[in-house]
Amino acid sequence: MVLSVDGAQLTALLLASVRVVAWLAVVPPFATRGIPSMAKVVVALGLSLAMAPTLATQALPGTTPGLLMATATQAFVGVAMGYVTMLLFSAVGAAGALIDLFGGFALASAWDPLGMNMNTVFGRFHQMLATVLLLVSGGHLLVIGGLLSTFKFLPLTGTPHVSGWDGVLVTAFSMFFAVAVQMALPMIAVLFVADLALALLTKVAPQLNALNVMFPAKVGLTLLLLGMSFPMLPGAVDHLVSLANQAMATMSGAG
Repeated sequence: MVLSVDGAQLTALLLASVRVVAWLAVVPPFATRGIPSMAKVVVALGLSLAMAPTLATQALPGTTPGLLMATATQAFVGVAMGYVTMLLFSAVGAAGALIDLFGGFALASAWDPLGMNMNTVFGRFHQMLATVLLLVSGGHLLVIGGLLSTFKFLPLTGTPHVSGWDGVLVTAFSMFFAVAVQMALPMIAVLFVADLALALLTKVAPQLNALNVMFPAKVGLTLLLLGMSFPMLPGAVDHLVSLANQAMATMSGAG
């Protein structure tokens, strides 16, 4: 039995899988240790297999140096797009970290085995809620679809216009801080008023020794009013998905 393989489709499959694997290695929740590396490779091959017939019609490298250069370019593009997407999705966790900072929970930071970094209590909690909302609402499919659509604008042998990426990075950083502050702002305002009230109480009646009750009062108030940031999560996740797709499209040269 003779088994024949289309060389163009195989080359397109391998090059496309490099971009997808590099993207999956950076973007949460796919970048966590909870998803095995082999599962990421299988997912990348499956997604690339769906695009291979279309990509095989594009210009493909015909020499070994050209193939190596295209592979390195696809890895670079995947990591760059994944970093911008990761930066946007980290805004929800940053909002929880701000709540921890103003609520007194920043001292309880611990090692996050999935993210492989130090994370605060509500920072990790908000990140998990955002991940659940992303998966339940199908937002992860929209982001993956946005990644696959970049192959239309940036072919496998194309060279990305890196000169235009600085605007994308600046916008991603600004949206990261804007979304994080907007989500945590109601809690920050309440905790600031509580700090101000306790400070005035200490000044007016120092015999009450309000400093001793300030820390547990802030912790209790944070736990009581934590739900103020929850109604903003669905809208924030939807907005971040849209921003991630726009950023990847811009980096691929669509806009």
